[in-house]
Parts: sequence; C-alpha cells; structure tokens
Amino acid sequence: MSLLDYLAATQAVTSADLERAERLAAQSSLSIVDSIRRLGVMDGQGIARAVSDHYRLPLAAGLEWPRTLEFAGNLSKSYLREHKVLPIAIGADDALVVVVADPANAVAFDALRLATRRRLEIRVAPIDEIEAAIDRLMSDEVLPSEGETAEVAAEAGDDLEQLKDLALGAPVIRIVNQLLVDALRTRATDVHIEPTRARLIVRYRIDGMLKEVRSPPNELGRAIVSRIKILSGLDIAERRLPQDGRARVRLDGRQLDLRVATVPTVHGESVAIRLLENAQRSLDLSQLGFDEEGQDMVRRHLAAPYGLVLVTGPTGSGKTTTLAAMLTILNEPVRKILTIEDPVEYQIDGINQIQVKSEIGLTFAAMLRSFLRNDPDVIMVGELRDTETARIAVQAALTGHLVLSTLHTNSAAGAVSRLLDMGVEGFLLASSLRCVIGQRLLRSLCPACRQRVEEPIALPPDVLQMAGLEPGRPHPHWHAKGCERCSGSGYQGRTGIVEIFEFGEELQRLVRPGVTTREIAAAGIDAGLRTMAVDGLRKCLAGVTTPDEVRRVVLES
Repeated sequence: MSLLDYLAATQAVTSADLERAERLAAQSSLSIVDSIRRLGVMDGQGIARAVSDHYRLPLAAGLEWPRTLEFAGNLSKSYLREHKVLPIAIGADDALVVVVADPANAVAFDALRLATRRRLEIRVAPIDEIEAAIDRLMSDEVLPSEGETAEVAAEAGDDLEQLKDLALGAPVIRIVNQLLVDALRTRATDVHIEPTRARLIVRYRIDGMLKEVRSPPNELGRAIVSRIKILSGLDIAERRLPQDGRARVRLDGRQLDLRVATVPTVHGESVAIRLLENAQRSLDLSQLGFDEEGQDMVRRHLAAPYGLVLVTGPTGSGKTTTLAAMLTILNEPVRKILTIEDPVEYQIDGINQIQVKSEIGLTFAAMLRSFLRNDPDVIMVGELRDTETARIAVQAALTGHLVLSTLHTNSAAGAVSRLLDMGVEGFLLASSLRCVIGQRLLRSLCPACRQRVEEPIALPPDVLQMAGLEPGRPHPHWHAKGCERCSGSGYQGRTGIVEIFEFGEELQRLVRPGVTTREIAAAGIDAGLRTMAVDGLRKCLAGVTTPDEVRRVVLES
C-alpha cells in the first residue's frame, strides 16, 4: 500500500485533497509528503505521524538536534536540505541515526550510505523541523569577503552602465541570492532593504513581525538595489519615483515569485520584496482559522446562486488568502468563475483571472462591466476601492451572480457604513449582502515550548463573559516561552481569528443611510455573532495562541 492509499484508507486526508497533492507532486517534482505539507491539508506533526505509522518507523520525538554536522566533510548541506534528511548522531552498533520526512526517498539513503559507509537507522520528523535544523547548520554561509566588498564599493559610482555591470557581478548576485534564500528558510513573507546615513538595514517580516538581520556593507547598497530592480524589470535609471515590479527566480531548488516595490528616500532607494510562496498560506478554511461552525456558515453562503460576500480587515490580515480558499471551494466544472485582481497572488487552475492594468484602462470597474457580458456564475473583485466598482458589484450580486470581494475596514460591522458612505444605495445593499467576514492574523504558539498555565486570563470581562468564562477566575490557557526552534520568540506561524456577520432579515432592516457601525455590531451580537476577540479567546483556551496576541491584534489595534 502506498502512502496515498494509506492516507485514503485512514481518511486522514480527503480524496479531493489527495488528488491535489498527487497533481502538485507530478507538476513540481515534489514528494507526496512535501506536496501535502505545501497544500496545508495536514499540519507537520500530523504528516509525520501518518508517515511513521505507514512505514512503521519511530518518530523522532523529544529530539536533540545537532549543533554540528556528522561527517561534515562528506555531506553537502544543500543536498541534505533538498532531500529533507539529516544525520543527527551515531547510534548503536555504529549506525548513523538519520531523521527523514519521507522514508520513500531511497536515492538519498543510498547517497548517505555511500558517503558515510555506515548502516542507517531511520526516524521520522516533520519537514519544517528538519529544514530548520539544517538551516541552523548552514548559517555559516558568509557574505563576500572584505576584499570583494572593497573592490565593488570602489567601482560604484553614478555611471549607470558601470552600476549595471556591478549589479550583474558575482559578489552582488551572491548577496541578493543569500538574502532571498535566508528569507525563504526563515519563513519570512517580506524582505525590507532600507538605506540610512550610516548603514544598510535589512529586515525580514516573520509571522507578521519585523526582525532585523545581518546586513550587507553599506557601500554595496546601490548595487544591491540595482540588482533587485534588474531582476524585477524596473528602470535602474529612475531613482526619483516609486516603482513596482515582479520577478520569478529559482533558489534553493525552488521557484520563487517576488513582488518588488521601491520608494525614494533621502539616503537612497528603499526596497520591499514580498515572497509570494511564503506569503501564500494553505487554501483550506480549516487551516486559516475557521472552525467547523464558521466553515459551515461560509459554505452555506457560497452555495447560494447570487449575492455579495465580503471579507474585511486591514492590510496584511489574510483577506486575499480567504478569498482564494473560497474560490477553491467553488472551483468546479459546472461554474464559470472570473476574477479581477491587483495583483494576482494565487493562480488557480480552472479560473479566469485578470490582472488590473490601470495605465491602459483595465480597471476594476471596466472589467466588472465586461464580466457581466461573459455569463459568469461567480465573480471575484480583488477590492472594492471606489464608488463605481462598489455599485457595479452590488448590481451584479442582484442580477444572478455570486460576487466575492474585500473591503478595508476594521471590523465586519464597519462594511455596511463604509459601502453606504461610498454611495451604494441602502435598499440595494440590504437586498444583495449575504455575509461579511472580519478577520485578523495573529501569531501561533510554538508547539515545542508553549507553557500551560492556570490563572486569570488578562482580557476584558465582556469578552470572557461572551465566551462563557467568569472574569477573575483562573482558567487553563497557554503562554509563550521561546526555544531554539522558534528562535526564542515563543511563536511559530500564524493563524486567523474571524467574525462572520450573516445578514438575515433583522440585520437587513438596519442597512440604511445613517446607521452606525456600533448599531450593526450590537445587532449582530444580539443575533449570536461571535466576535474576533471571542474567537481569539477560544484559540487561547485551545493552546493555539496567547491572550497577549489577542490584545495586540484585536483590542489594541
């Protein structure tokens, strides 16, 4: 029985998800284990347990990861990372204890036996843990030598051709590649390169928080920025205006899509790079923070033949990912789906996706009008930015189309007043709006070092009461501690907290000019709405996150 057959037999993964994993593995030369991990249909620990059970191999539980590599002179760290294997110790009978993610990788085992001339003792661990351990061993990769740095810096000047030559030179290419590879390995979603008077600052955004890392020499700043601009098709001669571009590069054995934005500052150009592979999370609602009740509510509205479904929240709250997960649910041969996005971050087979190009008149509003002549069943609009787009979206929702979109508001209740302020007629909005989802992203606890405590939860009394807890009484929950695996932060990864407003008859009556966000929110709570704060509290009790995170993301924002 293959691993796929085992997962199907144990019903650990749905047949549809197994087909997706098999298709991804075939298209991208990934293992089945890695494909399942990347799709997010099982967490790392769950995959490792299933692999362990299937192959009848022990799990590497409570493992002490090595600080130095066994047989360092014989083994390539890049090869180990590519194959997700790591020797950790010399065991009984001089056997080499090797931790793996996929025991079916016979090629890697043969190479290890040949390089070490030892028998292998195999254990199973999650891919993420193996990669993190190998990355720590690979952290001694260095920037260019002082001699190379001085040579490049001495040649850097205002001559554009000379600057272009430097940007294409080996030292600068190596720096940029290393910055991106390190970002990829640390799960960063963004890289920020910021020139100052005295030094070049590089920061990674990991789990939503910026962290400064070792920076290249300040003298190489302009050459590094030029290299990034060349990669993303930007004009290296234009340093006075902001620019936006995209790039596709292959690093560390993976194809990586980048979104690049530059802005001029007083000390040079600042660059922000979005790593789309790391930014894109699982397209499964259960992995995005929706519990079973929330998933049922969303699926019920997605099954409707028409209406408007909105996802709200500030920038960086995961709205686009939630929309993409909804599209994945709707993506069936019986439906025609059209999207207009800026930018297209998730490319989904079977869906017609269009990128906004305002310079040629290809705007949200223009494409929405065109969509209505193309007989779609489902329309997704990346964002309701202006009155014209909002009005057309509402009209489309009233004329037999299911319309999905996002809106920048601080809460789900704020969507109604925002659309009314944009000029959408109240009676049309009341008739078309099906549900509004408000969401935020907060950091998840590191499963290796989280600490269970039983003490009063430091959240407002009304939040505790809505969750059925008595304020001031001790309740079991979890705190962040910090360990080597999470780089001392106590957190690893992010999850979503959500609130879902369903617009039934009672709430529809409130959709009128002059209604306040507070009135909508109060009516929703009376109708049984579970707020984001309460959803966050439930995740605290389940050991997913902490009260500190809920306060930071929801109550203090």
